[in-house]
Amino acid sequence: MELTKIERLLVKYKNAETTLKEEDILRMYFTSNKVAPHLKEYQLIFNYFKSNNDETYTKKIKLNNKIKKRNWLMVAASITLLLSTYSGLTMINQYNQKKQAAENLAQITNVLKLVSTNLKKGNQALKKLHVYEDSVYKIFKKIK
Repeated sequence: MELTKIERLLVKYKNAETTLKEEDILRMYFTSNKVAPHLKEYQLIFNYFKSNNDETYTKKIKLNNKIKKRNWLMVAASITLLLSTYSGLTMINQYNQKKQAAENLAQITNVLKLVSTNLKKGNQALKKLHVYEDSVYKIFKKIK
C-alpha cells in the first residue's frame, strides 16, 4: 500500500503537482533505508537535496568598476540630453514669441495704413467742403 502511494507521489512530483507535505513524505521515504530496489535512482536525488540543503556561498562578489563608470556616464549623458532639450525648447519658445510679435506688428501696421488712407480721404473731403463753404460765404456776402 505504501509503495503504491510513493509511486503515485513520484508521478505527481515529476509533473510538479505535489504539495509541500507530499514532498516531505517523499523526502522521508527516500532518506530512509527501506527504499524499493526499482526506486533506488530517486534515492540519489533526494540524498543530494538533503546534503546540499545547508550549503551557502561565502565568497565576496566583486563588481567591475567599468560598469560603475559606465553607469555614471549614462547618467551624465541623460542629464546632458535633458538640459539640451530644455534649452532647445526655451530657444524655440523665444523664436515663436518673436515670430508672433512680428506678425502682430505687421497686422497693426496694415490696420494703421488703412486708417491713414481713410483719414486722407476724409481730409480731402474736408478740403472740398471748405472750398464750398468759402464759395457760399462769398456768395452770401455779395447778396447782402
